[in-house]
Amino acid sequence: MNRTATVSRTTTETSIRLTINLDGSGQADIATGLGFFDHMLTLLAGHSLIDLAIRCDGDLHVDGHHTVEDVGRALGQAVREALGERRGIRRYGHAIIPMDESLATVAVDLGGRAATVFAVEFPVPVIGTFDVQLVEVFWESFASTAGANFHAILHHGRNAHHISEAVFKAAARALRMAVESDPRQPNVPSTKGSLTV
Repeated sequence: MNRTATVSRTTTETSIRLTINLDGSGQADIATGLGFFDHMLTLLAGHSLIDLAIRCDGDLHVDGHHTVEDVGRALGQAVREALGERRGIRRYGHAIIPMDESLATVAVDLGGRAATVFAVEFPVPVIGTFDVQLVEVFWESFASTAGANFHAILHHGRNAHHISEAVFKAAARALRMAVESDPRQPNVPSTKGSLTV
C-alpha cells in the first residue's frame, strides 16, 4: 500500500507544497521561513518516522500565524489523504515524553472527528521570535483537516523550548502509533463499520 500524499495550497497569505510518506524513515526537508518551527517539524518527522517535505512561502512580514496555521492544515489534509479509508490502522496513539525538566502527554484518535484539547501553558510569550501561541494553532489546524482528536497535556516544565519540544515529540510518537498497520484488524477500526471523515 502506497501511503503517500502531496498537497499544494495557495492563498493570498501562503503558498505551500507538502509531501508525506507515512511509511518512511523520518526524513525531513523543511523550509517555512520560521527557524524554530522548522526545528519542531524536523523533530515531528524524525520521531514519527513519517517522511516530510515542506516548502512554505508565507507573509512573514505580518507575522508567523498564517504560515504555521496553513502548514498545519496542509499536513492534516495530507495525512487524511494518505490514510484513505483508514483500513487496518491502529487509529489511536499516545505517548508520554520527557524533555529535560518538561513532561508532556499527547493522545490522538484518527477516527475522522476533529477535536483539540491543548492543556499546555508556556512560561514566556515567545521562543526567540516565535510566538508560543502558534504551537496550539498548529495542532488545532492539523486536527481540523486530518479528522483527528488531538489532546496535549503538560505535566510540568519551566523552559518554553523544552515544553514545545516535548509536545512535538509526544505528538510524533502518538501519530507513529496511530498510523501503524494493525495485523489483527484489516478492516476499518470502528465498531460502526465506518469512520466519519
